[in-house]
Amino acid sequence: MNRFAFFAAASALVLGTPAAAEVMEQGDDSFVTSDSATVAATPRQTWLALIKPGEWWNDSHTWSADASNMSLVPSAGGCFCEKIPGEGDIPLDGSVQHAVVVQAVPDKALRLRGSLGPLQAVPATGILTVMLEEVDGGTKINWQYHVGNVSGFPIDTIAGAVDGVMTEQLHGLRDYLGALDDEDESED
Repeated sequence: MNRFAFFAAASALVLGTPAAAEVMEQGDDSFVTSDSATVAATPRQTWLALIKPGEWWNDSHTWSADASNMSLVPSAGGCFCEKIPGEGDIPLDGSVQHAVVVQAVPDKALRLRGSLGPLQAVPATGILTVMLEEVDGGTKINWQYHVGNVSGFPIDTIAGAVDGVMTEQLHGLRDYLGALDDEDESED
């Protein structure tokens, strides 16, 4: 991605950022975002949806503009990847590796290492941890993204933007499965 495209993507990320949950920690070149949602689904149903991001991820936060091109292999070393279909006189597909699975415990935890979105263009390292906890009537999803070695962005701006995008993805999963109660629906 050239420098102009990189900053255009970063600007779009900042300007198109939905309401966020919380930037829990922030340093000179790092931050941690955190959010949670409670869904009206069992941990197994939640896990099966979680590992199919093409069903609930927001199209506007993909490189192909179509979340159905996303896939996730839920085992250590598995890829959270995206196919970028060829078009016009370039019939070959491209691809993006968003993250690599470092831990997969069905019905309980998924941990990925990767720099999402425009963070791919800088030496940032991110760890996304999704924990599932059975609660009365459903499952609580805890979603944290730890990012370090961020350069090229004002940390306050990028932390808030990434937090908003992470919250949007969690809410996409929540809405796909169904919120357990009205409280979760009002967090948008």
